Amino acid sequence: MMNEAMNLIMVGRTKRRRRFILVNVILVIIALALCCTMLMLGNTIYPVQDILRVLLGEEVKGATFAVGSIRLPRMVAGVFAGFAFGVAGTVFQTMLRNPLANPNVIGITAGSSAAAVFCIIVLQASSTVVSIASIFGGLATVIIIYLLSRGSSFSIGRLILIGIGIQAMLSAVISYLLLIGQLYDIPTAMRWLSGSLNGAKMENLYPLIVTVLIFTPVIVALGKRLDVLELGEQAATSLGIHTDKTRLLLIISSVLIIALATATTGPIAFIAFLAGPIAKRLVGAGFSPIIPAGLVGIILVLASDLIGQFAFVARYPVGVVTGIIGAPYLLYLLIRMNRKGDL
Repeated sequence: MMNEAMNLIMVGRTKRRRRFILVNVILVIIALALCCTMLMLGNTIYPVQDILRVLLGEEVKGATFAVGSIRLPRMVAGVFAGFAFGVAGTVFQTMLRNPLANPNVIGITAGSSAAAVFCIIVLQASSTVVSIASIFGGLATVIIIYLLSRGSSFSIGRLILIGIGIQAMLSAVISYLLLIGQLYDIPTAMRWLSGSLNGAKMENLYPLIVTVLIFTPVIVALGKRLDVLELGEQAATSLGIHTDKTRLLLIISSVLIIALATATTGPIAFIAFLAGPIAKRLVGAGFSPIIPAGLVGIILVLASDLIGQFAFVARYPVGVVTGIIGAPYLLYLLIRMNRKGDL
C-alpha cells in the first residue's frame, strides 16, 4: 500500500512538472511571436530577414530607423514592463492572499502617477525628472501603506483597506492637478496616465531592464517562502519563516520593479491584476506562478498594444485596451467575492 501511494504521488508530481514546463514553453513561444510581430508591423511591413539583419547591426534602408529606433524600443519596453507588472502583481496577490491586493488597487501605482503628474503639471519637468519622481512616489506610497497597516501586528485586511483609501486620495490629487494644469501640459499628463509604449527610447529603458534582471531572481529565490506566507501568518511562523523579513524583501523587490515599469510606460491598467490569476490557472498547483505570471504579463501588454495600434481606425494606447479587458474581470471578481462573503 505504501509503495502504491508513493508511486501515485510521484506520478502526480511528474505530471504537474510536465504541465509546468509545457505551459512555460508555450508562453515563451507566444511572447516571441508577438515580439516578432511588433517588429514587423507598422506603416511598412518588413520581412523577418530584414528584421534579423537590423538586429545583427547591419544597415538596411528604411528598416534600420523604423525597426531599430522605433519598434525595437517599443517592444523592449512592453516586454520588461509587462514582465514587471505580472511578477509584482502576483507577489502581492499571493503574499496578501487576496486577488484585490495588487499594486493598482492598493495605491502603489497611484503614488507613482501622482508624483509624475505633479512634475508634469506643476514643475513642467523633463521626462527624466518625471521618471525619477514616479519611482520615489511609488516607494513612498508603499512605505506609508506598510507602516500604517502594521499597528500592534501586521494585518492583511488593514493593509488592503488603507491602500484602497490612499489610492482614492491620490486619484483625487491627480484629478485636482489636471484641473489646475495648463492646457498644453494636460495631453502629456493624460498620455502618461493612460499607460503607453509610445515614444520609448532604448537609452531610457536600461534602468528598468537592470532592475528587473536584478530583483526577479531575488523574488524567485523567495518563491517557496512566498508560498508558505499564503498559508497564513501563524502557519508560516510555525514553519520557521521570518515573516516580517521575508515580506519586507518581497515588497521592496516588487515595488522597485513596478515603480521602474510605471516610470517607463505609465500605469498600464490591470496587467498586475490579471497576470497572476491567469498564470495560476495555467500552471496549476505545486509550482510557483511567478515566472509564468511575468510571461503572461508580457503577452497581455504586447497583444494589447498590437490591438490598440492596428485593430481600429484610430490608434489607442495600450492602457486603454488593457482597461477594457480588465474592467469586466474586476467586476466579476467583486461579485464573486461578495457572494462568498469575502467582502
